[in-house]
Amino acid sequence: MAEPARRRRWPYRVLIAFAVVAGLLLLAQDQEDLRIESPVEAADPGFPDYLASLIGTAALDGNTYAVLRNGDEAYPAMLAAIAKARSRISFETYVAKDGAVGEQFVSALAAAAARGVVVRVVLDSMGASLSRESEDRLAKAGVQLKWFNPVRFWTVEETNYRTHRKVLVADGEVAFIGGMGVDDQWQGHAQDQDHWRDTQFRIEGPAVRAVEACFYENWLESGGRSAPALDPAPPPRPAGGRSVVLWSNPTAGASNIKLMYLVAIAAARHTVEIQSPYVTLDESTLWGLTEARRRGVRIRMLTEGTVTDAMPVKHASRSEYQDLLELGVEIAEFQPTMMHAKVLVIDGVVSLIGSANFGNRSFELNDELVVAVQDKELAATLLADFETDLRRSTVLNLATWKDQRGFVAKIQEEFWFYFSEIF
Repeated sequence: MAEPARRRRWPYRVLIAFAVVAGLLLLAQDQEDLRIESPVEAADPGFPDYLASLIGTAALDGNTYAVLRNGDEAYPAMLAAIAKARSRISFETYVAKDGAVGEQFVSALAAAAARGVVVRVVLDSMGASLSRESEDRLAKAGVQLKWFNPVRFWTVEETNYRTHRKVLVADGEVAFIGGMGVDDQWQGHAQDQDHWRDTQFRIEGPAVRAVEACFYENWLESGGRSAPALDPAPPPRPAGGRSVVLWSNPTAGASNIKLMYLVAIAAARHTVEIQSPYVTLDESTLWGLTEARRRGVRIRMLTEGTVTDAMPVKHASRSEYQDLLELGVEIAEFQPTMMHAKVLVIDGVVSLIGSANFGNRSFELNDELVVAVQDKELAATLLADFETDLRRSTVLNLATWKDQRGFVAKIQEEFWFYFSEIF
């Protein structure tokens, strides 16, 4: 007789579970609905100062950027910087795994420490997973390794807060930022489904100092007991992009990263190009895009397709395509492999680059690093890459979008949409 009684109770347990999930999702909803307009255009020489004043930082002159596409270009440049380092290396990433690429980085960092370079490393405790052998090699060489936000039973409520930053700084002179972690999936040149499409950036100039400061924030939060005094600010350089370096932490309101993106979109007068995986919108970003379209701004969005490492997020993204297409937003999905690049270009003059995806998790939950750069040459390079990637993508059509997906796909989209605030 006990067995039927247990069966009768299961619907109530399911209802309770759904109620708990619904409550958590309700708490995750935006507490701040931002509707931002910008009186200053992106092309205005004063825009970097305007943006910097709103987010509480400084605009830095004279920075140069090299665009490194995929592992074939990025990994050799990063490993070369590690090999040339003389005094210190600061390295932080979300993904770091054993494998061919992992072996190269472990060997390079260990060799640097063995020759007397101070090597500090911060890895996210959920995104990264090195073998005990790799950790031991680093420790024996003298590498100082810290794990960001380890998951323990008394910190379960903080499990959702991760460092998504990708930072490498050598000797305070050169920095690398972007979307690439340390894993074999980033090898090659996006030639097939096993090799991702991504972009990394090599930076020289005053912005490097700010990027390194970002690293030391999480170094201290992860248990590092001291951070060195940064080198004196370098003298102004005559050429290069004006840059605004910004990093964020989890916040109950609107993070400065989110504010940066909303102000940049509000400053658009002609074009907005968004290249990002995991696109999820909230009321603030949707309002910003809607107002840009009303101003006559052309908006193009290039995101990952069915080749993705997070299909639930893809479903949540697609649930909003209909509304975006009706606004006149042009949407394309990259086809050959996972598209992981994170770039926003405004009016062909201002670029936002770094670790943040165009979505709620990056804007509100993750620790991120983004640099806004007013530089026509950099923007032109990124737009050329956008066009190249577009030729390998499927452009969606408003007239046929509804009929492109089956009933099951539409149900999945509607279901996962309710989780978009934590994606």
